[in-house]
Amino acid sequence: MVKSEGPAGGVTHDASGADPRPGSADELLTLEELTARVGLTVRTVRFYTSRGLVPPPIRRGRSGYYSAAHLARIELVLELQSHGFTLSAIERYVAGIPEDATPEDITLARTMLAPWQSDLPVEMDREQLEKKAGRTLSTEDVATLQALGVLRIRGASYLVASNQLAIGIRLLELGFPREVAVAAAAVYQEHGEQMAKELYEVINDKLAPLYGDATTSEHFREIMERLKPLSVGGLVSAYESAVARAARTPRRR
Repeated sequence: MVKSEGPAGGVTHDASGADPRPGSADELLTLEELTARVGLTVRTVRFYTSRGLVPPPIRRGRSGYYSAAHLARIELVLELQSHGFTLSAIERYVAGIPEDATPEDITLARTMLAPWQSDLPVEMDREQLEKKAGRTLSTEDVATLQALGVLRIRGASYLVASNQLAIGIRLLELGFPREVAVAAAAVYQEHGEQMAKELYEVINDKLAPLYGDATTSEHFREIMERLKPLSVGGLVSAYESAVARAARTPRRR
């Protein structure tokens, strides 16, 4: 959960045609009902709205109501926070979601965000990081580890993939250049985004419809959790095959 909270804000908008009574087809929630549903304070929800993470409430007279789309976006923000995203990173991520995205689209994206590997990041301060690394780390060292994906910086702390740290430290000892790590990270980012987009389309179009309302189906969620390690294995195998083919191709001079 984001630690810092700002002042209340956000401009509300009008809506018509929705039935605000709980239990209706287009159920709308009051602010108090919404906070009880997601386990947040009123202040935090208003802060999210002021930062553009959640749309303004639907205005009915002097009262504001929140729809399933509001709920889905809040749950997405909480999911991103649980994976160590900073507030600025969450803002950039949310800004890329179309305004007309349905609650089902947002919930499916949140389901796919859950970790695809068992090594969840561990939060450490600088002293803990260096103790775990077994050496003092320079600013350049930290930047290289960050480019390698071994750690992420969150404020004054670090989110560290602990079982990859020893590998990263050994690369530093071997003189692995930061610019190569940065270039490799750019490749991962470019192709990772394309792969995520295509995989999302496959799951959304071909898998989710088989389970009715896949966004709330526990059966679907279990399938996703079991699919992830196999998908990672498939990706690694495809990468190894591609590298083998590239090695057989003469280098251009």
